[in-house]
Amino acid sequence: MRMSPSNPARKRLLLSALSALLLLGGGGAATSQNNKQTGQANRGYFAEQNRDAQWFLDQHRKVVSAVDAIRPGRKGRVEAFVVVAGIDADPVFGREAAQTAKVLERRYGARGRTITLAAGNGAGKAAAAHGSPANLWAVLAGVAAKMNLEEDVLILYTTSHGDKNVGIVYKDGEKGFGMISPRHMRKMLKGLGIQRKMVMISACFSGSFIPALLDDNSVVITAASPVRPSFGCNPGNDWTFFGDALINNSMREGLPLNATKDIAFRKISEWELGHGLTPSEPQYYAGSSAKAWLDLLEKKMPKGKTKPVGKPAIAVLTKQKPVPAKQP
Repeated sequence: MRMSPSNPARKRLLLSALSALLLLGGGGAATSQNNKQTGQANRGYFAEQNRDAQWFLDQHRKVVSAVDAIRPGRKGRVEAFVVVAGIDADPVFGREAAQTAKVLERRYGARGRTITLAAGNGAGKAAAAHGSPANLWAVLAGVAAKMNLEEDVLILYTTSHGDKNVGIVYKDGEKGFGMISPRHMRKMLKGLGIQRKMVMISACFSGSFIPALLDDNSVVITAASPVRPSFGCNPGNDWTFFGDALINNSMREGLPLNATKDIAFRKISEWELGHGLTPSEPQYYAGSSAKAWLDLLEKKMPKGKTKPVGKPAIAVLTKQKPVPAKQP
């Protein structure tokens, strides 16, 4: 995710990045560091430090409790299992995760089959456990065990910062750090035997996940292309641009996914171009066999609309004078 151009936190981030490049010496050293991080991300690197034993016990109990509460799939029915994860301690991701879970649960009839994870305290009581890579994989494994893998559908939504070289970035202050690369996510989902899936990733450069996750039975939607940042991750926000447009607005309309996606992508483009931001170029892929299970889920969608909640993602920009932008 990318913060608004005038945000002080972004300025500090840019200065930190510049300092890091200077320390690395730039050029070959920076490339070597990037290659090292990519390798770590592909191996599923993460770390927790300065946590006491009670924290780990509490996390274990929360994950077990959340998975135990999931209703198993019923033979002969195509049912959705929803997992939403805010994988960074910035509160915006937790708030987005909590509300996204509610929208997806209602839209796809997943009551009793939905789990929310969130690093930090943004999601409040809505979070079953911490939004760490370890908890995400544990929850997905538990959910897969409750699914009829040949019939049911995993709907996975993650929201976080993203990095061009490593994919999803996990950070919880000075205590938690990690990375989830496209290759590692593909390996984990494949290892669980999950065949039908809809994966939505709200993060900068998240388009890199599409080549890794695409197959005939999958739908993948990302907030940006592999080379573009996305916007709206200011800690004070309730939504990112992607989450607000796709989940908080379009998915509440009760329209089929293809129309929902088109409306959301147009809205994101209008917000970005209207405020002089580089287009994030959100991405969409649907496998040739995904229509069969998607149609079955959408036939059961609630007919009524619901109202958006929280502050609009562009609220932070409304005090700034919009800057005209040319189409790329």
